[in-house]
Amino acid sequence: MIPILGISAYHPDASAAVIVDGRLVAGVEEERFRRVKHWAGFPEQALRFCLEEANGGTLAGITALAVARQPRAYLLRKALVALSNPRSLRRATGRVRNLAQIQSLEERVAAAFGAPAPRLYPVEHHVAHVASAFFCSPFEEAMCLSVDGFGDFVSTMMAVGRGSSVEVLQRVHFPHSLGQLYTAVTQHLGFLQFGDEYKVMGLAAYGEPCFAPAVRRLAPALADGTFRLDLRYFRHLSEGVDMTWDDGAPVLGVLFTPALEELLGPARRPDEELTQRHRNLAASLQAVYEERFFALVHALQRRTGLKRLALAGGCAMNSLANGKLFDRTDVEEVYVQAAAGDAGTALGAALWVHHVVRGAPRDGFVMEHCYWGPRYGEAEVREALARQIPGCEGRDGTWDGIRLETVADEDRLAAETAAGIAHGEVVGWYQGRSEWGPRALGNRSILADPRRTDMKGLLNLKIKRRESFRPFAPSVLEERTGEWFTIDYPDPFMIKVYPIRPEKRPLIPAVTHADGTGRLQTVSRRSNPRYWKLIRAFEERTGVPMLLNTSFNENEPIVNTPAEALDCFLRTRMDRLVLGDRVLTRS
Repeated sequence: MIPILGISAYHPDASAAVIVDGRLVAGVEEERFRRVKHWAGFPEQALRFCLEEANGGTLAGITALAVARQPRAYLLRKALVALSNPRSLRRATGRVRNLAQIQSLEERVAAAFGAPAPRLYPVEHHVAHVASAFFCSPFEEAMCLSVDGFGDFVSTMMAVGRGSSVEVLQRVHFPHSLGQLYTAVTQHLGFLQFGDEYKVMGLAAYGEPCFAPAVRRLAPALADGTFRLDLRYFRHLSEGVDMTWDDGAPVLGVLFTPALEELLGPARRPDEELTQRHRNLAASLQAVYEERFFALVHALQRRTGLKRLALAGGCAMNSLANGKLFDRTDVEEVYVQAAAGDAGTALGAALWVHHVVRGAPRDGFVMEHCYWGPRYGEAEVREALARQIPGCEGRDGTWDGIRLETVADEDRLAAETAAGIAHGEVVGWYQGRSEWGPRALGNRSILADPRRTDMKGLLNLKIKRRESFRPFAPSVLEERTGEWFTIDYPDPFMIKVYPIRPEKRPLIPAVTHADGTGRLQTVSRRSNPRYWKLIRAFEERTGVPMLLNTSFNENEPIVNTPAEALDCFLRTRMDRLVLGDRVLTRS
């Protein structure tokens, strides 16, 4: 066995992953343990979990530690940029400190585990992104594209993967970035929390791209298919932008300059009502992002002649653009792994070391599911029940208005849960190992009836307490996809938006967005038989082969432990909690 530990540290969405002989064994984000969204720092608890899963909790036998950062990358370029923009030097000191933490990772790991750390292999950030996509894909040969904000002074990487090798073809360097473009306009629209870009994607469906000509001026296209930012509108080069990423939630300073407000109008305050102008700006940003993104894909196709694409980076979470790849490019097959953002670079770094640095061939591993996180057993369930429901020791019965029943028969469990959903219940569904990546995909999910016109409002009222314009997603039986969506192509990771067939939209209003689309998860019997069985039971009862699926949380990271699931159930107005074989209902 050749175990390699991958790590993404001192960066948003810090995480760890472990592979054995090139196959993923475990992967999880640190936020699931720390309970802070996008937690950045040293992912000690994630590392401990991965080591427990692969190696008995020790470093003994771990052959390498791969980190998805390369502190020495592009040193001359960095120096020239810093010297030519002296106003940004003060803020650059924080990044220097951050890079020093990366270089001392061996010592930090050794101190955390009380043993010598394996050799550290620094892997360039976007190389790790590309590796995480290609080496997890079913493709023997494919175009590879990584697009995000910045990592190791690069925002975009175009490459080609063949077998166990990857050839980098082109990079787009700092200060030019589609991720920075999207974040700057997101901030201008009043969404200031780190990671709020997904809100703008949801808002875009309510607007028209009438500001697209102005937004194009922010990122002019180049003849080779890439782009350049017009830096008059951005602060990150001329002044630098504050960012904190040490042991907590990342905080990013304001990216845009007053010139952007002169171009697009005054920035919206976070507490200000959304107007049609804001909706139109969101639609315009999305339209221009798609133009630049598809230009990159076209350029990569011209260079390689290939029609398969492995996609990664934070911008690979732009599900609106991903769902249009088949219509707007010549791509015939696309693969985006479950943790396509920065968390996934921990896995990519490990796979790069295994396949490229050490030359190990691929052996057929394909990431077909996302269930690589922690699993908790009967002892943890009983402990949570005893602690949070006074008098309950895990026995069936009723306590303080909560009825507990054990249902070991999977068919009965699926049938009864499906019946509850069909009657309007909101159900917490907790089973097996947690999901790797930002999506809840049937193991840590809140489920509801997609047929109900009032379900979006009910969910926001009872549990989610989030903006009303944000859509809810459908989990659909994989074999029924083409009957309900205009594109019949699987997406087990909920990273593509497809148009719902017009005649089906009135049947599933709760998961049909304003533009007639849905960000679907296709569910296969082989990858998640228990969840598949539940959706099949709902189809047998209603004729609809899908459920509304949203993450099991309430303005927090997705629940991890049984105690967190039970706590979320008790403090919200969820109707039913299926905790493995335990079913809790409000009497």
